Amino acid sequence: MSHHPTKFSDSAFWAKLKLVGQKVAELALQLFYALKSPRCPVWAKAVIISALAYFIFPFDAVPDFVVGVGFVDDIGVMTAAVGTVAAHIDEAVKAQAKAKLLDWFGPDKK
Repeated sequence: MSHHPTKFSDSAFWAKLKLVGQKVAELALQLFYALKSPRCPVWAKAVIISALAYFIFPFDAVPDFVVGVGFVDDIGVMTAAVGTVAAHIDEAVKAQAKAKLLDWFGPDKK
């Protein structure tokens, strides 16, 4: 028996895509703004640069153009980096990321 939804809707598709896009963007933005912070130590900046370079390079472990799974490895790398440098993702960094998300995606409708 299949466990997937039986009804597809355009609105549900776009809502899910926007949500996934926001989650990926939030990880990347938190890393980016932490990198730009003068309070971020050199070792953390090296971790962040490595993760963001992996994210923007299209031919990594799972190439980005592979439909459906192309960004799974990127998300994993960025999530690991956020966990590693979490102490340097302070409230100021989170606020900058949220402001950019609001600019790009509009207010959260949850």
